[in-house]
Amino acid sequence: MTAVLVVIHSLLCVLLIALVLMHSGKDAGLSGAFGVGGSSGAYGGSSAIVEKNLTRITVVVSVLFFLTTFLLGVSLD
Repeated sequence: MTAVLVVIHSLLCVLLIALVLMHSGKDAGLSGAFGVGGSSGAYGGSSAIVEKNLTRITVVVSVLFFLTTFLLGVSLD
């Protein structure tokens, strides 16, 4: 059980890092490489929908990351 939690936790960690880096800030950052921060895109030039969905996905992954951290702490104790 612990090995499965460690694998899931590691995958969530990498995914969370990638999602945070994809957010557009004051600068385009890494999100510009994936087209998130650009002014023209597949959504008619509006990146607000993409940013909102990216934020929602990031929140879900971070909650799952917290849960796996808590479960690992309980199982290793």
